[in-house]
Amino acid sequence: METALKTLGIDFGEKRIGLAISDPAGRVAVPLATLERRNDRSAVRQIAEIARAEGIGRLVLGEPVGLDGTRGPAAERVERFGRKLAEVTGLPLTLIDEALTTIAAAERLREAGIDPRRHSERLDALAAQILLQDALDRGAAF
Repeated sequence: METALKTLGIDFGEKRIGLAISDPAGRVAVPLATLERRNDRSAVRQIAEIARAEGIGRLVLGEPVGLDGTRGPAAERVERFGRKLAEVTGLPLTLIDEALTTIAAAERLREAGIDPRRHSERLDALAAQILLQDALDRGAAF
């Protein structure tokens, strides 16, 4: 029998990092937490601790690619962060296009009667859930 692995979805931001987690079967993503980001070293350490505690087997990191598919400085920044994270955790990492996830998350919060500007911690974790669910639905490089 194949062993299922939980996946951690990561929505990287310079101020906050949203996290979401999948069920062991890799079918459903749920928001997990939002971390305040002080620096990369601290953020990598926190995410690595969460990954160990939650029994994570793989990571999905949202990559800010332009709507036209171009990769700019922000995408390169996320890629560097992802390399550090994969090195520290020893887990496989997949980058996935995160285009419009924050906009979709804000819309979902507004539909639920929640002001996304006043609940940024929910916004970031929900954006992580959206990008992770997209990766799970597409079987993104797993």
